[in-house]
Parts: sequence; C-alpha cells; structure tokens
Amino acid sequence: MSTTTIDVRTIAPRERHPLIFNTFHKLPNGESFELVNDHDPKPLYYQFEAELGGTFTWTYLAEGPDVWRVAIGKAA
Repeated sequence: MSTTTIDVRTIAPRERHPLIFNTFHKLPNGESFELVNDHDPKPLYYQFEAELGGTFTWTYLAEGPDVWRVAIGKAA
C-alpha cells in the first residue's frame, strides 16, 4: 500500500483546499494521504470538521517550524 503525498507549498492558495478535499473524497474508507505545508493547516482542519464531522482522521506527523506534515484519513 502506498500513501499519496500532496505538497501544497508550490500550489496557488485558491487551489489547495479543492485539491485536498477532492483527494479525500476519492480515498477508500480506512485509507489516508499525507499533506505537506509550510504552516499549520489548522484552518483546513476546521473546514474538515465543519463539512465532514467525524468521518475523517487528522494526525500531525511533523509540526514545523518550516514544514508541517499531516496524515488525513477517511474513517473506516
């Protein structure tokens, strides 16, 4: 099993959240992808919480200061 990694540091800000949500929606239940960013993606977490409630998992793998990595998964 391979994990998809999305590095949004070089993607235009307006394109980031649609790409991330599209990737999430394509995930099979129980799978995850890794998000790489240059800041804490906490606003994205709040958007996930507002739109998807308890259907996702969010695990910090690295918490800055230069690189933030988060495993975002679809609950089984």
